[in-house]
Amino acid sequence: MGTSKLTSSRRQRRRKSIRKRLFGTAQRPRLAVYRSLKHIYAQIIDDLAGRTLVSASSAQAKLSNGSNMAAGSKVGTTLAQKAKAAGIERVALDRSGFKYHGRIKALADAARKGGLQF
Repeated sequence: MGTSKLTSSRRQRRRKSIRKRLFGTAQRPRLAVYRSLKHIYAQIIDDLAGRTLVSASSAQAKLSNGSNMAAGSKVGTTLAQKAKAAGIERVALDRSGFKYHGRIKALADAARKGGLQF
């Protein structure tokens, strides 16, 4: 069942448009979010160095249902805790072409509540 080719190509177009403007630095790394049908993944990336600083996902957390808003909140909270431990406070949100609602919004709100600024 999966997404149609049209929906996927629209997301790719939105993704390119977003990535033209966003670039993660050491002072303000990029918070990249990916939403699959079963899980949600997030990583904080320093594009200058080309490396992932912190990551979290519903697959790592071994949640029974990684595709709901509760999973997004849990991943956001976990990511914020790991980021604080690594000394990261400010990030730029890269939603990867996904619309800002549902799991993406839940993850972002939980990350903000955990202390990340964006």
